[in-house]
Amino acid sequence: MTQFPEMFSVKGQVAIVTGAGKGIGRACALALAGAGADIVAAARTQADLDALAAQVEALGARCLPLACDVNDDDALSHLVERALAQFGKITLLVNNAGGAGPNDPRKMSRADFERVLAWNVAPAYSLIQKAAGPMREAGGGAVVNISSTAARYAQKHFSAYGAAKAALNQMTRNLAQDFAPHVRINAIEPGTIMTDALGKFLTPEREAHMVKATPMAKLGQPEDIAAAALFLCSPAARWITGKVLGVDGGVEAPNWV
Repeated sequence: MTQFPEMFSVKGQVAIVTGAGKGIGRACALALAGAGADIVAAARTQADLDALAAQVEALGARCLPLACDVNDDDALSHLVERALAQFGKITLLVNNAGGAGPNDPRKMSRADFERVLAWNVAPAYSLIQKAAGPMREAGGGAVVNISSTAARYAQKHFSAYGAAKAALNQMTRNLAQDFAPHVRINAIEPGTIMTDALGKFLTPEREAHMVKATPMAKLGQPEDIAAAALFLCSPAARWITGKVLGVDGGVEAPNWV
């Protein structure tokens, strides 16, 4: 008989989480640690990672905090190597590093556009490629790519970020076919989430508009995305791959003004 509480546990798993120093990445690392996984936390700022490691360890899990620029492919190889050396396996991967603000297509250069595409897609591809073998050797694994509702909205000022996240979604679907059945690969589309990244652009008027346009009548928290990531990483999602899950408070149209 299936034991449903156990299906939501990741006890004994080892998870790499990128962009783990703040916001959604930090919340994902803590959610996975709370459910039993050991964490390999990657971000650019070591101080943020050290603070996270203390919280992970307070939850009874182990944490390897590694400063890492995901745009450096050698650094990603080193990240995987250190994870295997420290914990002996890799079974979970949350590709959270990425992002971009609004852009003006009349002014944004090709080089800047290319940087947004590369940052949001290429590191996730590379880490999946590097981690898939160890996952298979460990008996299987799961990947969660953090995308955005910008991938499916048609809206002004998001041609770069929207294109990047749409590419990440389609890459998720295709790689899920390539690496099944040993590695499941899914994505989450967060809606408007209260993070430091959003805070840079949030005015009282913009926040009020966003809340009004959200059926759930509030903006999301990083923990809302972390809960979805935990589900997709857990055995409860064992028959789910190649899917994009919207976690957006019910918003079905752009709410950015």
